[in-house]
Amino acid sequence: MKAYVSVDMEGMPHIVSIEHLLPKKSLYNEARRIMTEITKIVCEELHSNGFEEVIVADSHGPMVNVLVDELPDYVEVIRGFPRALSMIVGVQECSVALFIGYHAKYGTYKATMDHTFSGASIRYVKVNGIEVSEFLLNAYVAGHFKVPVILVAGDKRLIEDDVKKYAPWIETVTLKEALGRFSAKSRSLKALSTELRNKVKVACEKYKKGEVKLLTTNYPIDLEIGLMNTSYVEMAELIPGVTRINGLTIKYKAKDIIEAYKIVELVALLAAGIRSILSIT
Repeated sequence: MKAYVSVDMEGMPHIVSIEHLLPKKSLYNEARRIMTEITKIVCEELHSNGFEEVIVADSHGPMVNVLVDELPDYVEVIRGFPRALSMIVGVQECSVALFIGYHAKYGTYKATMDHTFSGASIRYVKVNGIEVSEFLLNAYVAGHFKVPVILVAGDKRLIEDDVKKYAPWIETVTLKEALGRFSAKSRSLKALSTELRNKVKVACEKYKKGEVKLLTTNYPIDLEIGLMNTSYVEMAELIPGVTRINGLTIKYKAKDIIEAYKIVELVALLAAGIRSILSIT
């Protein structure tokens, strides 16, 4: 069996500052070590529970964050940006998926560094009328490929607001509890290691017993994206099939979640290009 582990950074324990998130920032190396340690724990426990191979998708920012030389030899790593299907590319090769270090969607109360896909560009993404987090959007893609998500570890608000609401059968681990956008309470890595190992074991057992479900949505998809800047909407209108609802909102009818995901990704990249050209902050 092969498992897929999508790894983000903002939902990792002890990571609370912009200085943690980007290369050349003062706390980035600390964040990389935490991210790698949590990822390694999950991979080891998956292997102990019958998964001979593990794919790790490094899915934060530039997507070259995990210290690859510290991972076991049965792990393959997907890294680099941009890439099609971003945080969830390659999931169809696997039997199960796990999401680690995930955060809440944009605008969530008391969630650390809340955002949806692109904090600088996107206010919200709605799939068939439901405002989605990165967890839910990525879980829909996994479900499209008949791959169940068996565990989510990350920000408490994501788990309480999204995971338990839309997929209560998924095992969860709270890695941090936000006190504000840039502050949080986290347990020690040793304590989290014990819970992660226990929860991964339970998740694997549930999968083997057939007690997990796919998370899917209806097709075709009504996609709606709220953006931060009217110029982003103007450029998004250039995409065939995109319709402008108002100054900051577009909609698109997608045949499936794969097409919808690619539109979200393309719109975010367009907005990033505009910011780069015009120096919009």
